[in-house]
Amino acid sequence: MPKYLYEAHYTPDGAKGIIKEGGSARKAAIEQAVTAFGGRVETFYFAFGGVDAYVIVDLPDNVTAAAMALAVNQSGLASTRTVVLLTPEETDAATKKSVPYRGPGR
Repeated sequence: MPKYLYEAHYTPDGAKGIIKEGGSARKAAIEQAVTAFGGRVETFYFAFGGVDAYVIVDLPDNVTAAAMALAVNQSGLASTRTVVLLTPEETDAATKKSVPYRGPGR
């Protein structure tokens, strides 16, 4: 199953929700949403600095991953950045593909 990293950024109202309900409740809500799609939360960490939370999940496909991001973003309480993660084996397979690409000006 494909793996995705979500970087979450909470709005001020979203941060108020974390303070009100707690971090464990937020993790449980994310787990519920992901499992409803047949996925699994691998890890969930809160952070401080530029990103408020990092969540790594397994989801069936890119369409499902996009639906998750849209659901979070449309809430108005958080925004996400989604990164598609590759295993070392998938990277090995990618290195074996011949791509007929020519760089600009070459």
